[in-house]
Amino acid sequence: MNGDMMLSVIASIAWLILAGSALASFRLSWSQMLRMALVWIAIFTGVFLIVHWFMLARDTASPLI
Repeated sequence: MNGDMMLSVIASIAWLILAGSALASFRLSWSQMLRMALVWIAIFTGVFLIVHWFMLARDTASPLI
């Protein structure tokens, strides 16, 4: 894992902590909180995978240019 990837992982974890603390401030029931937490995890996982895919595509395209 290179430095760019590590930075992406750390930033994603930081954003998940921020979203989790914001979610906890609403004081929802456990079922609502679990559902919203799963939605946030899905959003951040999707963004992480898209960024990772673009980074791989850029590295793959570099020798072709």
